Amino acid sequence: QSRKIPAANQKWILTPPPFPKVRTAAEWEEIQTLFITWTSFTSIHREIVKYAQTETIVTIACSDSLTVKNYLTSGGVPLTNLRFLIAPFNSIWCRDYGGNTVYGNNVDSLLFVDWIYNRPRPKDDTLPYSQAKLWNVPLYETAQAPYDLVHTGGNFMADGFGTAFSSQLTDQENTNHTAAQIDTIMKKFMGINRYVRFPVLPYDGIHHIDMHMKLIDEETLLVGKYPTGVSDGPQIEANLQYILANYNSIYGTPYKVVRIVQPPDKNGLYPNAGGSYCTYANATFVNKTVILPTYYTQYDTTALRIWKESLPGYKIVGIDCDNTAANIIAQSGAIHCITHSVGVADPLL
Repeated sequence: QSRKIPAANQKWILTPPPFPKVRTAAEWEEIQTLFITWTSFTSIHREIVKYAQTETIVTIACSDSLTVKNYLTSGGVPLTNLRFLIAPFNSIWCRDYGGNTVYGNNVDSLLFVDWIYNRPRPKDDTLPYSQAKLWNVPLYETAQAPYDLVHTGGNFMADGFGTAFSSQLTDQENTNHTAAQIDTIMKKFMGINRYVRFPVLPYDGIHHIDMHMKLIDEETLLVGKYPTGVSDGPQIEANLQYILANYNSIYGTPYKVVRIVQPPDKNGLYPNAGGSYCTYANATFVNKTVILPTYYTQYDTTALRIWKESLPGYKIVGIDCDNTAANIIAQSGAIHCITHSVGVADPLL
């Protein structure tokens, strides 16, 4: 995998961050911006901007900011709390290729960590350089041996205290490293000292955990549930039991588990029968708002209720991700997949 060397004035570093302690931020921590790449599915993006701009700045990577502004205005979305980044990109899936918020000395120094992105979309792979320059944040790259690591943001969740979860896709995409070597890279660059990986799901073609589970605080797992024996249900149940049998939260307590349905698509089909991979776990924290995908009323009502009961005090909003104009879930992605964030420079831990 080749990487384009950035311009000299960009901060691009191939060594681990030089701090005694580095810490990957959890998604529920305070952010200074929500990041999106404006390309396909613009009606969904407009809804994201509408809900997110009340909580933080929305940074929009695009090729023409005037076009974006006109589209937002035409839908009644005000042009407030927006920032535009004119930079090359290939796709909408910024969760997978965007820079990840990490702090040096736990809370003192904001930095980005970026992994190798192994999709045939080279412009996406260079967008973190543009992000780092815009926000004046140093960018640490796992792009050169012995620290070369392929990874994607949709297959990574961290609790803010050194525990992270992924599917074993991480191991499958890094066969040049042992599991222990992968652990070492994640510890040096991201402060992950307990890296939990579990088997991929048979019918999830992308094998990203954000399609069926989410950490909603340090001790609570929100996990998708299929009817007994259906689709990826058996493997999800086995993976969940593996976690509960072998790991406690960072407070030493058993993980709490919130179950939420993985609904069939509008044709009544589950992924094992060719249906879309509908999920309510593919959600994004934007400070005190959570934005999640919705599909149709029969299941949406219950899913929104579960999210609200699980996170009292948060505003919970849904965006339709399975309609004629914007059927993004048919491409195995939803809200979490098309958003990323930058933590605040001075976080409260």
